Amino acid sequence: QVQLVESGGRLVQAGGSLRLSCAASGRTFNSYAMGWFRQAPGKEREFVAAIDRSGGNRYYVGSMKGRFTISRDNAKNTVYLQMNSLKPEDTAVYYCAADFSVLTLQRGGSVEFWGQGTLVTVSS
Repeated sequence: QVQLVESGGRLVQAGGSLRLSCAASGRTFNSYAMGWFRQAPGKEREFVAAIDRSGGNRYYVGSMKGRFTISRDNAKNTVYLQMNSLKPEDTAVYYCAADFSVLTLQRGGSVEFWGQGTLVTVSS
């Protein structure tokens, strides 16, 4: 069992930056690929980024590549999402996720574990 707790969401002005963190419980953090998803008001949850167990491979949805960077620190059981050049359309609840398969994260299918989410609001 893995518990995920996100933090770092807040109100920020357009053009600003935020770093989200997701702390994972348990001793098997480096057994899981990790990902970030988001859900904007009135919209379905969408994939944002994923990183494999070693951190050697990273995957992004096209519209966020270049602005967002996913990283992980296996010694700290933490995954991060650095978000730059934020836009009002980035406003959403951001969720951390863990799964054995990075492909499952990319597809947004039956992901094993989810965090409770952290709200990011970008004002214009």
